[in-house]
Amino acid sequence: MIIDAHAHLVPPALLEELQDRAAEFPSVVMTPKDGSVSFAFAGKKPTRPVSPGLTNLPKRLAWMDAQGIDRQVVAGWLDMFGNDMPPAEGAEWARAINRHLHAAGQDSGGRFIGMAVVPTQDGELAAQVMSEAHGMGFRSIMIGTQPKTSGGELDEPGLDPFWQAAHDLGMIVAIHPVFDAGDYRIHDFGLPNALGRITDSLIAVTRIVYSGHVKKYSGAKIVVGIGGAALPYVIGRLRHNYKLHPEDMADPDEALSMMYYDTLLHDPKALQLLIDTVGAERLMLGSDMPFPIGDPTPLSILDGVTITPDQRKGIESGLILDLMGE
Repeated sequence: MIIDAHAHLVPPALLEELQDRAAEFPSVVMTPKDGSVSFAFAGKKPTRPVSPGLTNLPKRLAWMDAQGIDRQVVAGWLDMFGNDMPPAEGAEWARAINRHLHAAGQDSGGRFIGMAVVPTQDGELAAQVMSEAHGMGFRSIMIGTQPKTSGGELDEPGLDPFWQAAHDLGMIVAIHPVFDAGDYRIHDFGLPNALGRITDSLIAVTRIVYSGHVKKYSGAKIVVGIGGAALPYVIGRLRHNYKLHPEDMADPDEALSMMYYDTLLHDPKALQLLIDTVGAERLMLGSDMPFPIGDPTPLSILDGVTITPDQRKGIESGLILDLMGE
Protein backbone atom coordinates (compact mmCIF):
# COMPACT_ATOMS: atom_id res chain seq x y z
CA MET A 1 0.00 0.00 0.00
CA ILE A 2 1.39 3.37 -1.08
CA ILE A 3 -0.43 6.51 0.08
CA ASP A 4 0.31 10.05 -1.05
CA ALA A 5 -0.67 12.06 2.03
CA HIS A 6 -0.48 15.58 0.54
CA ALA A 7 -2.48 16.43 -2.57
CA HIS A 8 -5.33 18.69 -3.69
CA LEU A 9 -8.56 18.08 -5.58
CA VAL A 10 -11.61 20.08 -6.67
CA PRO A 11 -14.39 17.75 -7.82
CA PRO A 12 -16.12 19.18 -10.91
CA ALA A 13 -19.53 18.68 -9.32
CA LEU A 14 -18.47 21.06 -6.54
CA LEU A 15 -17.88 23.88 -9.01
CA GLU A 16 -21.26 23.21 -10.59
CA GLU A 17 -23.04 23.32 -7.23
CA LEU A 18 -21.31 26.50 -6.08
CA GLN A 19 -22.26 28.29 -9.30
CA ASP A 20 -25.84 27.00 -9.09
CA ARG A 21 -26.04 28.31 -5.51
CA ALA A 22 -24.34 31.63 -6.23
CA ALA A 23 -27.22 33.62 -4.74
CA GLU A 24 -26.61 31.91 -1.39
CA PHE A 25 -23.02 33.20 -1.32
CA PRO A 26 -23.38 36.97 -1.84
CA SER A 27 -19.82 37.74 -0.70
CA VAL A 28 -18.35 35.72 -3.58
CA VAL A 29 -18.10 36.73 -7.23
CA MET A 30 -17.74 33.63 -9.39
CA THR A 31 -16.48 34.29 -12.90
CA PRO A 32 -16.51 31.54 -15.55
CA LYS A 33 -13.31 31.59 -17.58
CA ASP A 34 -11.79 29.21 -20.12
CA GLY A 35 -14.08 26.37 -19.10
CA SER A 36 -13.27 26.90 -15.43
CA VAL A 37 -14.17 29.48 -12.78
CA SER A 38 -12.37 32.02 -10.60
CA PHE A 39 -13.52 33.40 -7.25
CA ALA A 40 -13.34 36.83 -5.68
CA PHE A 41 -14.06 36.66 -1.96
CA ALA A 42 -15.34 39.61 0.06
CA GLY A 43 -14.14 42.21 -2.44
CA LYS A 44 -10.62 40.78 -2.73
CA LYS A 45 -8.86 40.25 -6.03
CA PRO A 46 -10.00 37.19 -8.03
CA THR A 47 -8.23 33.88 -7.70
CA ARG A 48 -6.67 32.16 -10.65
CA PRO A 49 -9.20 29.95 -12.47
CA VAL A 50 -9.36 26.47 -11.01
CA SER A 51 -6.74 24.53 -12.96
CA PRO A 52 -7.62 21.40 -14.96
CA GLY A 53 -5.16 19.45 -12.83
CA LEU A 54 -7.41 20.01 -9.81
CA THR A 55 -10.61 18.83 -11.51
CA ASN A 56 -9.54 16.04 -13.88
CA LEU A 57 -10.15 12.98 -11.73
CA PRO A 58 -9.43 10.32 -14.41
CA LYS A 59 -6.08 11.97 -15.20
CA ARG A 60 -5.20 12.05 -11.49
CA LEU A 61 -6.00 8.37 -11.09
CA ALA A 62 -3.91 7.57 -14.16
CA TRP A 63 -0.97 9.49 -12.67
CA MET A 64 -1.38 7.59 -9.40
CA ASP A 65 -1.34 4.29 -11.28
CA ALA A 66 1.81 5.30 -13.15
CA GLN A 67 3.52 6.21 -9.88
CA GLY A 68 2.40 3.09 -8.04
CA ILE A 69 0.26 5.11 -5.62
CA ASP A 70 -2.76 3.23 -4.30
CA ARG A 71 -4.53 6.01 -2.40
CA GLN A 72 -4.23 9.77 -2.09
CA VAL A 73 -5.21 12.09 0.76
CA VAL A 74 -6.80 15.09 -0.95
CA ALA A 75 -7.61 18.51 0.40
CA GLY A 76 -9.34 21.25 -1.53
CA TRP A 77 -7.58 24.23 -3.10
CA LEU A 78 -6.42 26.80 -0.55
CA ASP A 79 -7.30 29.72 -2.82
CA MET A 80 -10.99 28.79 -2.62
CA PHE A 81 -11.27 27.91 1.08
CA GLY A 82 -13.24 31.13 1.52
CA ASN A 83 -11.76 32.23 4.84
CA ASP A 84 -12.50 35.90 4.12
CA MET A 85 -16.24 35.25 3.83
CA PRO A 86 -18.65 36.25 6.61
CA PRO A 87 -18.54 33.38 9.13
CA ALA A 88 -21.96 31.80 8.60
CA GLU A 89 -21.61 32.02 4.83
CA GLY A 90 -18.09 30.62 5.04
CA ALA A 91 -19.30 27.71 7.14
CA GLU A 92 -21.87 26.73 4.51
CA TRP A 93 -19.21 27.13 1.79
CA ALA A 94 -16.94 24.73 3.72
CA ARG A 95 -19.78 22.25 4.17
CA ALA A 96 -20.34 22.18 0.39
CA ILE A 97 -16.65 21.49 -0.23
CA ASN A 98 -16.66 18.73 2.37
CA ARG A 99 -19.68 16.98 0.89
CA HIS A 100 -18.01 16.78 -2.50
CA LEU A 101 -14.63 15.67 -1.16
CA HIS A 102 -16.45 12.94 0.77
CA ALA A 103 -18.33 11.90 -2.37
CA ALA A 104 -15.09 11.84 -4.38
CA GLY A 105 -13.71 9.34 -1.92
CA GLN A 106 -16.74 7.12 -2.21
CA ASP A 107 -16.93 7.40 -6.01
CA SER A 108 -13.25 6.47 -6.35
CA GLY A 109 -13.68 3.29 -4.37
CA GLY A 110 -11.66 4.76 -1.53
CA ARG A 111 -8.66 5.76 -3.62
CA PHE A 112 -9.23 9.39 -2.62
CA ILE A 113 -9.33 10.18 1.11
CA GLY A 114 -10.79 13.61 1.73
CA MET A 115 -9.39 16.27 4.07
CA ALA A 116 -12.15 18.53 5.33
CA VAL A 117 -12.26 22.33 5.17
CA VAL A 118 -13.28 24.48 8.14
CA PRO A 119 -14.09 28.23 8.42
CA THR A 120 -11.08 29.36 10.44
CA GLN A 121 -12.33 32.96 10.30
CA ASP A 122 -14.45 31.94 13.30
CA GLY A 123 -13.12 29.51 15.90
CA GLU A 124 -16.52 28.37 17.18
CA LEU A 125 -17.86 27.69 13.70
CA ALA A 126 -14.61 25.99 12.69
CA ALA A 127 -15.06 23.64 15.63
CA GLN A 128 -18.68 22.98 14.68
CA VAL A 129 -17.97 22.27 11.01
CA MET A 130 -15.02 20.05 11.98
CA SER A 131 -17.24 18.05 14.31
CA GLU A 132 -19.77 17.62 11.51
CA ALA A 133 -17.01 16.48 9.15
CA HIS A 134 -15.78 13.99 11.74
CA GLY A 135 -19.30 12.61 11.91
CA MET A 136 -19.21 12.11 8.13
CA GLY A 137 -16.04 10.06 8.46
CA PHE A 138 -13.34 12.66 7.93
CA ARG A 139 -10.30 12.12 10.14
CA SER A 140 -8.22 14.98 8.79
CA ILE A 141 -8.55 18.63 7.89
CA MET A 142 -6.33 21.13 6.13
CA ILE A 143 -6.05 24.73 7.28
CA GLY A 144 -4.12 27.68 5.94
CA THR A 145 -1.20 29.28 7.75
CA GLN A 146 -3.37 32.36 8.29
CA PRO A 147 -6.91 31.92 9.62
CA LYS A 148 -8.19 34.52 7.18
CA THR A 149 -6.86 34.72 3.66
CA SER A 150 -6.09 38.36 4.46
CA GLY A 151 -4.08 37.51 7.59
CA GLY A 152 -4.22 36.61 11.26
CA GLU A 153 -2.39 34.05 13.38
CA LEU A 154 -3.16 30.45 14.23
CA ASP A 155 -2.44 31.07 17.91
CA GLU A 156 -4.92 33.93 18.31
CA PRO A 157 -7.40 33.35 21.18
CA GLY A 158 -10.44 33.31 18.92
CA LEU A 159 -9.27 30.00 17.47
CA ASP A 160 -9.02 28.23 20.83
CA PRO A 161 -12.40 26.48 20.35
CA PHE A 162 -11.11 25.09 17.05
CA TRP A 163 -7.90 23.77 18.60
CA GLN A 164 -9.79 22.29 21.55
CA ALA A 165 -12.17 20.47 19.21
CA ALA A 166 -9.28 19.17 17.09
CA HIS A 167 -7.66 17.92 20.30
CA ASP A 168 -10.85 16.27 21.58
CA LEU A 169 -11.60 14.60 18.23
CA GLY A 170 -8.01 13.53 17.59
CA MET A 171 -8.10 15.13 14.16
CA ILE A 172 -5.15 15.30 11.79
CA VAL A 173 -4.55 19.03 11.20
CA ALA A 174 -2.42 19.68 8.12
CA ILE A 175 -1.05 23.23 8.02
CA HIS A 176 -0.59 24.54 4.47
CA PRO A 177 0.76 27.88 3.25
CA VAL A 178 -1.63 30.35 1.69
CA PHE A 179 -1.17 31.90 -1.75
CA ASP A 180 0.16 35.28 -0.64
CA ALA A 181 2.76 34.92 2.10
CA GLY A 182 2.35 38.61 3.00
CA ASP A 183 5.81 39.78 1.90
CA TYR A 184 6.00 42.07 -1.12
CA ARG A 185 9.60 40.97 -1.81
CA ILE A 186 8.48 37.56 -3.12
CA HIS A 187 6.58 38.87 -6.13
CA ASP A 188 9.37 38.15 -8.62
CA PHE A 189 11.38 35.15 -9.82
CA GLY A 190 8.69 32.63 -8.87
CA LEU A 191 9.50 33.27 -5.22
CA PRO A 192 5.97 32.65 -3.87
CA ASN A 193 6.48 28.96 -4.61
CA ALA A 194 10.24 28.74 -4.27
CA LEU A 195 10.50 30.49 -0.90
CA GLY A 196 7.39 32.40 0.19
CA ARG A 197 5.43 29.32 1.13
CA ILE A 198 8.35 28.17 3.24
CA THR A 199 8.68 31.39 5.22
CA ASP A 200 4.90 31.64 5.60
CA SER A 201 4.68 28.13 7.03
CA LEU A 202 7.78 28.57 9.18
CA ILE A 203 6.40 31.66 10.91
CA ALA A 204 2.91 30.22 11.40
CA VAL A 205 4.13 26.93 12.83
CA THR A 206 6.80 28.53 15.01
CA ARG A 207 4.11 30.68 16.60
CA ILE A 208 2.04 27.65 17.65
CA VAL A 209 5.24 25.97 18.82
CA TYR A 210 6.29 28.85 21.06
CA SER A 211 2.71 29.61 22.17
CA GLY A 212 2.42 26.09 23.56
CA HIS A 213 -0.45 25.06 21.29
CA VAL A 214 1.35 21.93 20.05
CA LYS A 215 1.60 20.56 23.59
CA LYS A 216 -1.64 21.98 25.01
CA TYR A 217 -3.71 20.53 22.16
CA SER A 218 -1.61 17.39 21.76
CA GLY A 219 -4.62 15.31 20.72
CA ALA A 220 -4.54 17.20 17.41
CA LYS A 221 -2.11 15.46 15.08
CA ILE A 222 -0.40 18.45 13.48
CA VAL A 223 1.23 17.89 10.09
CA VAL A 224 3.71 20.47 8.78
CA GLY A 225 3.82 20.20 5.01
CA ILE A 226 6.66 20.87 2.58
CA GLY A 227 9.06 18.84 4.67
CA GLY A 228 8.65 20.82 7.84
CA ALA A 229 9.19 24.18 6.14
CA ALA A 230 12.87 24.53 7.18
CA LEU A 231 12.17 23.80 10.86
CA PRO A 232 15.02 21.24 11.09
CA TYR A 233 17.49 23.77 9.68
CA VAL A 234 16.56 26.51 12.18
CA ILE A 235 15.94 24.38 15.28
CA GLY A 236 19.25 25.51 16.78
CA ARG A 237 18.18 29.14 16.66
CA LEU A 238 14.70 28.32 17.96
CA ARG A 239 16.26 26.35 20.81
CA HIS A 240 18.69 29.13 21.70
CA ASN A 241 15.90 31.70 21.64
CA TYR A 242 13.87 29.49 23.99
CA LYS A 243 16.80 29.23 26.41
CA LEU A 244 17.00 33.03 26.51
CA HIS A 245 13.30 33.36 27.43
CA PRO A 246 12.05 29.99 28.79
CA GLU A 247 9.40 31.69 30.91
CA ASP A 248 7.77 33.22 27.82
CA MET A 249 7.50 30.28 25.43
CA ALA A 250 7.28 26.52 25.01
CA ASP A 251 10.18 24.17 24.23
CA PRO A 252 10.65 23.89 20.43
CA ASP A 253 12.47 20.55 20.61
CA GLU A 254 9.53 19.00 22.42
CA ALA A 255 7.08 20.47 19.91
CA LEU A 256 9.03 19.23 16.88
CA SER A 257 9.05 15.75 18.39
CA MET A 258 5.23 15.83 18.61
CA MET A 259 4.39 16.95 15.06
CA TYR A 260 4.41 15.13 11.72
CA TYR A 261 5.93 16.01 8.35
CA ASP A 262 5.79 15.11 4.67
CA THR A 263 8.60 14.32 2.24
CA LEU A 264 8.06 17.25 -0.15
CA LEU A 265 11.60 18.63 -0.21
CA HIS A 266 12.95 17.82 -3.70
CA ASP A 267 16.38 17.03 -2.24
CA PRO A 268 17.38 13.76 -0.51
CA LYS A 269 19.98 15.54 1.63
CA ALA A 270 17.33 17.89 2.97
CA LEU A 271 15.04 14.93 3.63
CA GLN A 272 17.85 13.15 5.45
CA LEU A 273 18.25 16.17 7.73
CA LEU A 274 14.52 16.04 8.50
CA ILE A 275 14.78 12.31 9.26
CA ASP A 276 17.82 12.82 11.47
CA THR A 277 16.07 15.67 13.32
CA VAL A 278 12.59 14.25 14.00
CA GLY A 279 12.86 10.56 13.13
CA ALA A 280 11.60 8.61 10.13
CA GLU A 281 8.55 7.54 12.16
CA ARG A 282 7.18 11.12 11.96
CA LEU A 283 7.20 11.24 8.13
CA MET A 284 4.65 10.53 5.42
CA LEU A 285 4.78 10.66 1.62
CA GLY A 286 3.70 13.94 -0.04
CA SER A 287 3.45 15.16 -3.63
CA ASP A 288 1.35 18.39 -3.52
CA MET A 289 -0.22 17.29 -6.79
CA PRO A 290 -1.25 18.79 -9.17
CA PHE A 291 0.85 21.91 -8.63
CA PRO A 292 4.06 22.49 -10.61
CA ILE A 293 6.08 23.06 -7.40
CA GLY A 294 5.02 19.59 -6.24
CA ASP A 295 6.90 16.33 -6.75
CA PRO A 296 5.73 14.41 -9.84
CA THR A 297 7.64 11.28 -8.73
CA PRO A 298 7.22 11.40 -4.95
CA LEU A 299 8.59 7.93 -4.22
CA SER A 300 11.94 8.66 -5.87
CA ILE A 301 13.29 10.86 -3.07
CA LEU A 302 13.13 7.90 -0.67
CA ASP A 303 15.78 6.12 -2.74
CA GLY A 304 18.32 8.78 -1.73
CA VAL A 305 18.02 8.58 2.07
CA THR A 306 19.22 6.10 4.68
CA ILE A 307 16.20 4.33 6.14
CA THR A 308 15.30 0.74 6.95
CA PRO A 309 12.68 -1.19 4.94
CA ASP A 310 10.28 -0.90 7.87
CA GLN A 311 10.83 2.86 8.08
CA ARG A 312 10.14 3.16 4.36
CA LYS A 313 6.88 1.27 4.78
CA GLY A 314 5.93 3.68 7.53
CA ILE A 315 6.59 6.69 5.30
CA GLU A 316 4.80 5.15 2.34
CA SER A 317 1.60 4.37 4.23
CA GLY A 318 2.04 3.13 7.79
CA LEU A 319 2.05 6.49 9.56
CA ILE A 320 -0.91 8.06 7.77
CA LEU A 321 -2.97 4.88 8.19
CA ASP A 322 -2.16 4.87 11.90
CA LEU A 323 -3.07 8.54 12.31
CA MET A 324 -6.37 7.96 10.52
CA GLY A 325 -7.10 4.93 12.68
CA GLU A 326 -7.18 2.47 9.78
